[in-house]
Amino acid sequence: MAADKRQNTLESNKREILAWACYDWANSAYATVVMAGFFPIFFREYWSAGQASTDITLHLGMSNSIASVFVIAALPLLGAVADVAGWRKRLLLTFATFGIVATFCMFWIAPGAWLLAAGVYALATIGFAGANAFYDSLLIGVAPRHRYDTVSALGFALGYLGGGLLFALCVVMYSFPDAFGFEGGAQVVRVSFLLTASWWCLFSLPLMMFVREPPHAGRAGAKGTLRAGFRRLAATLKNIRELHMVALFLVAYWCYIDGVDTVVLLAVDYGKALGFETGDLILALLLVQFVGFPATIAFGFLGQKLGTKTGILIAVGVYILVLCWGATINAAWEFYVLAASIGLVQGGIQSLSRAFYARLIPPEKAAELFGFYNMLGKFAAIVGPVMVGWTGVLTGSHRLGILSLLVLFIAGAIVLMFVKDPEASTHAAADGATTD
Repeated sequence: MAADKRQNTLESNKREILAWACYDWANSAYATVVMAGFFPIFFREYWSAGQASTDITLHLGMSNSIASVFVIAALPLLGAVADVAGWRKRLLLTFATFGIVATFCMFWIAPGAWLLAAGVYALATIGFAGANAFYDSLLIGVAPRHRYDTVSALGFALGYLGGGLLFALCVVMYSFPDAFGFEGGAQVVRVSFLLTASWWCLFSLPLMMFVREPPHAGRAGAKGTLRAGFRRLAATLKNIRELHMVALFLVAYWCYIDGVDTVVLLAVDYGKALGFETGDLILALLLVQFVGFPATIAFGFLGQKLGTKTGILIAVGVYILVLCWGATINAAWEFYVLAASIGLVQGGIQSLSRAFYARLIPPEKAAELFGFYNMLGKFAAIVGPVMVGWTGVLTGSHRLGILSLLVLFIAGAIVLMFVKDPEASTHAAADGATTD
């Protein structure tokens, strides 16, 4: 009887982990097809045709930054409210719905309407980023502590695979529009926005159905919950010194994830600015997705073997090398190699950062503190794209703009070295007990 109960619990836990990871499969379609793939190309060639190249890059960066401002302002408080009231899944669904609807709306934006396109894109990105904060916080309730690395990596790996599969379909349609009954590439891109929104909606359902809401303090009505959220947030800010390792890691994360997110957001735009063909850029992005799937799984095991912090530092080192070479490239094959190199570490640095942070924070404050985590990630996304854009405008060089991100990766690595690894103390205690 006890054995049957344990077996049922194990099967339920596996189902919950897979359902949780499935949301990465769902929302990565937006990150891949829209954010990193077709939107930058379409924004430059369809909605911003005739504008100066550096101005287009600046407008795209500003759109990302406007979305980030909202996320920064709202997520810590909403996270505190979610912890108090048990609203993590509810708020995840709210933001995801917001992003899905905005993505649907991209289909109807007319040529030349760059300002409207930038505004709708900012709204969709708010939905994407806001939902991610509550999704990340559910990791603590879904996975046991010793499996944070591999479960977090599973989510990101499925994201690469799912986003890559949908993007591959869209790329085939873009390459052969007549075979699918489309009038041309522009119509394919617009339809890809509809497909992305549908994909995001459909594959969000397993999380909503099978992932349990973690325990919470209780409900006290809307006003009472909001007041409790404000009190919770104020207490966390007041006592942040007691969580100094959390705060120090957030500073490091803020720096290096700035570089990661900016590379994702502006890589295709950078390639277009250097004169590479759209087909080469799209294929390079596909390469990132399919290299990223096994590489992210491997990074999960690397984190368990060498330590999560060590894995993050290895990934930062690769990004530094990629930027140095990326500022000198002239041929499409070099862009392919750079894409493959990024694919090896992009999912790894994201998944290990989420796992490392999950170990640092008190579980009962997961949504609130993951609100800070995603807030700083989006605050970095204010600085990075604008920094690259303005450096390009002031120097007239896209290469110097992308090279400016070196400062952020190096600063992040230096600060991270001072963060105490919670795994190290656990292993030390275990070794001591074994010796005794």
